[in-house]
Amino acid sequence: MTDAVSGLLELLDVERLEVDLFRGVTPDEEAGRERVYGGQVIAQALASAYRTVGEDRLCHSLHAYFIRPGDPKIPIIYEVDRSRDGGSFTTRRVVAIQHGQQILNMSASFHVHEDGWDHQHDMPEVKQPEELMSRQQLAEQFKDKISDEQLKHWMRPQPFEMKEISGLNPFNPKPKSDVNYVWFRTDGKVEASPAMQHCLVAWASDMNLLGSSLRPHGLHWINKELMTASLDHAIWFHAPVRADEWMLYAMDSPKAGNGRSYNRGLIYTRDGKLVASTVQEGLMRKLKPRKKD
Repeated sequence: MTDAVSGLLELLDVERLEVDLFRGVTPDEEAGRERVYGGQVIAQALASAYRTVGEDRLCHSLHAYFIRPGDPKIPIIYEVDRSRDGGSFTTRRVVAIQHGQQILNMSASFHVHEDGWDHQHDMPEVKQPEELMSRQQLAEQFKDKISDEQLKHWMRPQPFEMKEISGLNPFNPKPKSDVNYVWFRTDGKVEASPAMQHCLVAWASDMNLLGSSLRPHGLHWINKELMTASLDHAIWFHAPVRADEWMLYAMDSPKAGNGRSYNRGLIYTRDGKLVASTVQEGLMRKLKPRKKD
């Protein structure tokens, strides 16, 4: 596996401080960011909850609220409450804390394997990942329009490969459908437990999802008139996953208004099995221009 993937696995291997108390850190290279990436906090919170659950149970759903932006310069403390240990379901509540204040609340439920009826919607027919450009190839296309610092940021190694099927031109975005397809997988093979595979997918699930709501308005992350942030995030895991194999993230945004957007996602394996679903509400605020002196 690559150094970036190895670093992510270390990031998700939260340190146990006490029986139900854990500590997670943010990579040094992220210390200059304004806030911690939301997917990191969700994945570390899930990893903390998993450390208190029997190996016979996998997470089937989690619901998280982002309360305050995380500070990337200091560790995050995760406090796990063992809400219930039942015959087939286990429930946990996790609170993430920094500077003595909550930055995230998460509830997660875990379930033993059971046989039952099975159905699902078909995966959309889309281009395969081999037909699409990588992040580095896209950055190369726009290198004459961005600063050396921005290019370095775009080209830096990432733990996940992401290939957009119909992305926006960041420098000349035009309105497009809110339907948003992205292939993703870890940048290299990962031999990890089913629990850790879930944590890896949880980390990736916060990428691109809110971007679905920007597409109909011809907006992009680099737009200086725009402020975005995840407000809440929910994941349903329908089956075990392999984060190192290509998965299709099929997303859309049925509604935006009142400074918020509603976004949905379905995650399929390459052979068409639906393995996870996501829902997120995001902040989508138009920044007021600064008054000139």
